[in-house]
Amino acid sequence: MEMHGWGRFPRINSEVTQPRSISECADIIATLGELIPRGLGRSYGDSSLASRMLDTQHLDHFLNFDQIHGLLTCSAGVSLDSILRLFVPRGWFLPVTPGTRFITIGGAIASDVHGKNHHIDGSFSKHVSSIELLLGNGNIATASAAENTDLFRATCGGMGLTGLIISATLALKPIRSSEIIETTIKMPDLDSVLTAFEENASATYSVAWIDCRERGKHLGRSILMLGEHAETGPLTAERKSAWPVPFEMPAGLLNSSTVKAFNTLYYAKTAPGKHTHRTPFEPFFYPLDKLANWNRLYGKPGFVQYQFVLPKKTCISGLRKILETIATSGRGSPLAVLKVLGQGNQNLLSFPIEGYTLALDFKAEPAVFILLDELDKLVLAHGGRLYLTKDARMSEATFKTSYPLWPEFESIRERHHAIGKFSSIQSKRLGLQ
Repeated sequence: MEMHGWGRFPRINSEVTQPRSISECADIIATLGELIPRGLGRSYGDSSLASRMLDTQHLDHFLNFDQIHGLLTCSAGVSLDSILRLFVPRGWFLPVTPGTRFITIGGAIASDVHGKNHHIDGSFSKHVSSIELLLGNGNIATASAAENTDLFRATCGGMGLTGLIISATLALKPIRSSEIIETTIKMPDLDSVLTAFEENASATYSVAWIDCRERGKHLGRSILMLGEHAETGPLTAERKSAWPVPFEMPAGLLNSSTVKAFNTLYYAKTAPGKHTHRTPFEPFFYPLDKLANWNRLYGKPGFVQYQFVLPKKTCISGLRKILETIATSGRGSPLAVLKVLGQGNQNLLSFPIEGYTLALDFKAEPAVFILLDELDKLVLAHGGRLYLTKDARMSEATFKTSYPLWPEFESIRERHHAIGKFSSIQSKRLGLQ
């Protein structure tokens, strides 16, 4: 069948299997040759695409919960959405969450996802105490920070290339209310929003929408959003029906004029100054989830998401040059999200390093790929890297320059029987075995 990631680019024909047990998974891995595990398909590019794919959605069982310490053990196919709907009413929340609730635990670990609280709480793997993996030779291994440490460090952020994640144990976060105290601050330019991030470093959650179409004195104008869990209030997780995008939009809908108009209106609708209000957790953490199949807005060509991180010592000059390059191209993104990241971890292919990360969406068209090649050079020149979970076109040279621990990653894969069993279109494009 035809398959694609959330960006709907690229598209391939693939043989997809949907096992319902671990024994079925073992049989598939033993007999089908190279494949890649796949959860809910929310990675943007080709990291979960291959000629053979193992769909884990039926491996979605809750296995154990320690309500004293908040330790949840579940199968890898369990979604963040399922966890939220079951545990938020009981006073527990995810320790780290990306911008959608529709990903699996296995996908969260494989991508080592980060959220609006990375500067405080790190990435997802920091809260995972152990993982069970089905290896390429059919054996099941337990990996943690204390056991099979090499396998744990390679699996967290390893894009499904070390083995099939069967289950995991993670620590949930206690909360007293499902509501968020949100503060919005309108910022006139890049320097002011970066200063505001630093001044609000103690905020649990922080993120900024940034207008990447503006130039000159308004370069990087932004809306900064800060959040804290409310101390009192309801504990609810009722997911409202999403507004549908029923079909592919015309390819020309998102163009230079419409993106500029959207950005202008979005910035204008926020009143100047600082404003605080209470909001349910859903619109704060998952604003795009209220629009079902929003990826259809980019039309049949699909889109690529481009997310990079720059270290703090180079971020001001680097972000300025990158934003100027985007604005000059006339191909700005309506969805541009800036976050501050804390210290990185020891995982071999995890994305975060201490600095700032910017994520942007671009319609998949030839001129955009030329622009992104230019941006790659700027990211590398400033000591940054691209996020593998969002990537659909990074070169092997760019990957191996910015992820210098890749040879160790390959060595661990070889020791644990992953080479020749687990691969994706992305891994082959990046020069991994």
